[in-house]
Amino acid sequence: MGDENILSLQKQRNYMTRQEIDSLRRELHQHNHNYYVLNSPTISDFEFDAKMRQLQDLESRYPEFYDPLSPTQRVGSDITTSFNQVTHQYPMLSLANTYSEGEVSDFYQRVQKALNEDFELVCELKYDGTSISLIYENGLLQRAVTRGDGVKGDDVTANVKTIRSIPLQLHGDFPSKFEIRGEILMPWAVFDEINKEREAQEEPLFANPRNAGSGTLKLQNSAVVASRKLDSFLYSVLGENLPFTTHFDSLLAASSWGFKISDAIRVCKSLDEVFDFIRVWDEERKNLPVATDGIVIKVNQFSQQKMLGFTAKSPRWAIAYKYQAEKAVTRLNSVSYQVGRTGAVTPVANLDPVLLSGTTVKRASLHNADIIASLDLHIGDMVYVEKGGEIIPKITAVAVDQRFMIGDKVQFIKKCPECGSELIRYEGEAAHYCPNENACPPQIKGRIEHFVNRKAMNIDGLGGETINLLYENGLLKNIADIYTLKVPDLARLERLGPKSAQNIKISCEKSKEVPFERVIFALGIRFAGETVAKKLAHAFRDIESLEHAEYEALVQVDEIGDRIAQSVIRYFADENNREIISRLKSYGLQMSLSEDELLQKSDKLADKVVVISGTFRYYSRDEYKKMIEQHGGKNAGSVSSKTSFILAGENMGPEKLKKAESLGIQLLNEDEFLKLIQKEKEGGNIQMGTLF
Repeated sequence: MGDENILSLQKQRNYMTRQEIDSLRRELHQHNHNYYVLNSPTISDFEFDAKMRQLQDLESRYPEFYDPLSPTQRVGSDITTSFNQVTHQYPMLSLANTYSEGEVSDFYQRVQKALNEDFELVCELKYDGTSISLIYENGLLQRAVTRGDGVKGDDVTANVKTIRSIPLQLHGDFPSKFEIRGEILMPWAVFDEINKEREAQEEPLFANPRNAGSGTLKLQNSAVVASRKLDSFLYSVLGENLPFTTHFDSLLAASSWGFKISDAIRVCKSLDEVFDFIRVWDEERKNLPVATDGIVIKVNQFSQQKMLGFTAKSPRWAIAYKYQAEKAVTRLNSVSYQVGRTGAVTPVANLDPVLLSGTTVKRASLHNADIIASLDLHIGDMVYVEKGGEIIPKITAVAVDQRFMIGDKVQFIKKCPECGSELIRYEGEAAHYCPNENACPPQIKGRIEHFVNRKAMNIDGLGGETINLLYENGLLKNIADIYTLKVPDLARLERLGPKSAQNIKISCEKSKEVPFERVIFALGIRFAGETVAKKLAHAFRDIESLEHAEYEALVQVDEIGDRIAQSVIRYFADENNREIISRLKSYGLQMSLSEDELLQKSDKLADKVVVISGTFRYYSRDEYKKMIEQHGGKNAGSVSSKTSFILAGENMGPEKLKKAESLGIQLLNEDEFLKLIQKEKEGGNIQMGTLF
């Protein structure tokens, strides 16, 4: 056989293989949609798995036909890298909340008055999950981004691809490019199963499905994400020149393209119909497989939404009605005590299991000794339990009329349950503290968790479980030890391995670039949150100056009072803390402000108090805040007689505007402000959009 014939035969064989692979992919995509979106499978799990194995085998033998959107990619991998920040094309805003039918009526009347014409409202369930933005181009999923701060979020595309109810490719007549938003959810059944496993391993339990789902979505290992069986509901389509005029029609269209859209949606033409929907779902939602916490009410017509516009934080054409927290009665069996990173001791009630808001509750926070005393708790009491915002269980009262054969009165403990140290209570505070901060295990591990978190040093791979593992194996005794970790030592530990160990080490090295103000926050000085850490950094400029700062100098700093000043002095008086800082400095952490941070560009805003309100085109709010400080000004969150002027963007908050007008305070737009400080314009127009 000649070379040309062999080549022709090979091409034909490759063509037939490609056709077989494409056919299997289309078929498996359809079966995924039938099972996870329509809840109507047409083949057995065994048949599905057989087809999946057939496709995996073909893709393995013919890697040249790799497709990142293949159904086989939903299983995830263990090599997900750290998440990149992505700017949303349309900011993801929040909804205004209401808690009574009277407030819903007020919303209805405001809309009626503003429009002065007939309008429809769409009612839908408010799912309690993690907000997500999905970008599709030519019917293919291109990017998935978390809400983040509303302006920027994390690119979690690799993890979202593992969620079977989110289509990788669409069908039907869809726009060439658009964005769709919704919620990523962890079903109750999955949540309960994960917590059972964690309890068996004596690991901290997830508080609720939303936290568990959010944490899962940010895991570095997408194979673990796939195993968690996350779900989704989508509820908002955004884009240019979309082919519909109402919100309801957009959801119908999205459903036809392959998205999972809730059936619990109703177009209402009157307030009574809205109330009917609210009352029906107050009970029915308890039977749903995922968490909900209210109802979202939106004006249906897009043109009317545009007429109503936005406040600085939320749309005027939508509102969330939040259901009241559900209550239950159960028995108090015992009280245990947990020690946090600051040494604060929190009492926890151990209860007979009771179903509350779709999950089984066995524990509830008692907060502090004063709460225990006010409740007059006795072991064996029947107590009322509810979830604040349907999230954290708490005891709100004792059923005194059911009190019989009770045990001892609950008395707050005197000694630390972890290390036995005598507890102390600072004047003016409700909490009791363990003072043994350098030798009490949960305090040590808690400080390390705080140090590595995203707002501090942002070290990936060192979650609570891993920190506990390293502590138990003697590899971590304080925050400075993080920078002496070695890849071989990490790799040999259970649940880690060479790749995870290498990623942890890379993240540790990258953290050395974190600016000084975040290093101060990461140290975990009591009462020194993000804002206080920033004030201290800019007042003292380097760690040596802060370490030797006297009380009088500290209290001169804006927002630093007696309590914080005493805490800073106490922290640096501890020889152990000074030794740790010395080590951190030797490892290369940023222990002073950079030259750029030190540079005050002018005093054009000296003694000026500036309030920022609205949305902006050229720079983010944080960037404008930094500019104000660099030119000698001070940022303020609310309008008062001390306000010098307001930097006003689009959709400025009406209350701030009203107060500014009443006080005669000047409003500067972006162009006027930038001209005032002689700053060049950057960026471009950010189109307004919504989270909803």
